Amino acid sequence: MEVFTITKSANQQIKKLMSEDSSVTDNHFLRVGVKGGGCSGLSYDLSFDDSVQEGDTTFETDNIKVHIDKKSLLYLFGTELNFSSGLNGKGFEFINPNATRTCGCGESFSL
Repeated sequence: MEVFTITKSANQQIKKLMSEDSSVTDNHFLRVGVKGGGCSGLSYDLSFDDSVQEGDTTFETDNIKVHIDKKSLLYLFGTELNFSSGLNGKGFEFINPNATRTCGCGESFSL
């Protein structure tokens, strides 16, 4: 099982967002994390960052650099990031095999 995967549709959307954001430089990467909150107890966090933190797990997938902090990695191991568009599209969605409960919007979860 891979640490964290990004589907082709999510990859394309991330690259599009990075190219459209004038504050994002070649030094930026995708930071994926988990924070307390949301209706199920924990919520996912995606951002563009250019500051590497001690303990980050770093990898690259299809020319996108990804950093996950040590604590979040425990919750995200084996998770897939997808992007769904269209009439019923939700945007970015996390498919997390570790989650025992998720909310209706898919933005929070619990273990």
